[in-house]
Amino acid sequence: MLGFGVDLVYGRILPGVALSLIVGNVYYSWLAYRLGQREQRDDLTALPYGINTVSLFAYLFLVMLPVKLDAIAQGIPSSQAAEIAWQAGLVACLGSGLIELGGAWIGHRLRVLAPRAAMLSTLGGIALTFIAIGFLLRTFANPIVGLVPLGVILLTYFGQVNFGIPGGLLSVLLGIALAWITGLVQWDSALFEQALQPLGLYLPKLWIGAIWQQGTVLGRYFSIILPMGLFNLVGSLQNLESAEAAGDRYPTATCLAANGIGTLVAAVCGSCFPTTIYIGHPGWKEMGARVGYSWLNGLVIGSLCLTGALGIITYLVPIEAGMAVVLWIGIVIVAQSFTATPVAHAPAVVVGLLPGIGAWGALIAKNSLRVAGVGIPNQPFEPEALVANFKLSDTYIEGALALEQGVILSAMILAAITVYIIEQQFGLAALWAIAAAILAWIGLIHSFAWTPTDTVVQLGWGAGREWAISYALLAILFGFAAWQSRRHKKLS
Repeated sequence: MLGFGVDLVYGRILPGVALSLIVGNVYYSWLAYRLGQREQRDDLTALPYGINTVSLFAYLFLVMLPVKLDAIAQGIPSSQAAEIAWQAGLVACLGSGLIELGGAWIGHRLRVLAPRAAMLSTLGGIALTFIAIGFLLRTFANPIVGLVPLGVILLTYFGQVNFGIPGGLLSVLLGIALAWITGLVQWDSALFEQALQPLGLYLPKLWIGAIWQQGTVLGRYFSIILPMGLFNLVGSLQNLESAEAAGDRYPTATCLAANGIGTLVAAVCGSCFPTTIYIGHPGWKEMGARVGYSWLNGLVIGSLCLTGALGIITYLVPIEAGMAVVLWIGIVIVAQSFTATPVAHAPAVVVGLLPGIGAWGALIAKNSLRVAGVGIPNQPFEPEALVANFKLSDTYIEGALALEQGVILSAMILAAITVYIIEQQFGLAALWAIAAAILAWIGLIHSFAWTPTDTVVQLGWGAGREWAISYALLAILFGFAAWQSRRHKKLS
């Protein structure tokens, strides 16, 4: 899509990815080891760490691609435009790292304020939709390849069946064999030779000059970089809460700082993509992963990036071979949202799942339109006609698009409000509603703008006025309920 050549991908981006992954995974392995020594435990699972997939897509489509298209429109050759787009990606990654690093100072306080149901249900919504459903659809699109590995995973980790080798490994091996036997993957000597071409040794370099050349990107695309940085920050907090619910408590500030440092390392060494504590700790723990899996992950993936061997892996091992593991992790995370929170808070967990479902629906709707030839450069979106046509089928697409923007924040807020309503702490519910009103007013949640090919977050004073007023009215309602509650207590 961006037209990046082999030299740019293998010579600059992947070495930066390798270094950031090695630094972060080694650190989280060491942190788990030290914590295990301190607590005299050998069952700690290191925090999973890697590239933030959501930021990857955001920076590809909303920063790097527009920069490239703008450069081409100015008459700059495509190869040079690709170089400029890569530099813009470095700047966006750097900005995200600075936000993550700065958030280390306030992360613990936010984690204390947010109920566990709010943290875990938000992760559950993302796991259910963007992870589990996507791979479930892919499983049933290729059932012969997908269902048997899934059966192995379910038997191993839910049914406690021992196959003699780790269930995850057996699942992947069966998936590879079935993919090749059924013809889902076929031998192509030309493609195999193409996969072999990048083999070599690619060492990381510093690219500070490249970042400096496109420094203005930080201001021009601040409306994208800021939400993505906050998304990484809040997502990391939720994953720390998920790890604690599974029995492993890690220090908030140092983990967030490590995320920020890892992302900064990525940026200055050539990678356009922020790193983060990612979703899945309970799943890895259930599989028996402890300290070693983290540094092994960094070592193996880092080695593949530094040697240009990723092409061979992606050719020989199809996604279908390993998707059962990821689908199972999604299931475990959603289940944890209910099992690791008080039973009375179950309605709040459901509320926290809903924004993620709405955001996924928005993504599917836009992808469907693009498949139909709408929302592409030659046939841009026509918002008024689209919204009207969706309403004819009783689909209020604007609501889904509003939930898509800032979904992590809005899901956490709505779940927290519900928790405090259940606990009859209406004053705290009002405070969360006020926080939502402030975020909506400046455009960090719900506010969106149409572009010719997508909808994007719209930052600005009063950008989300309609939603801000609604949350403010909710705060007044909760405040009245708090006053009524105190009044009744005094009378009784």
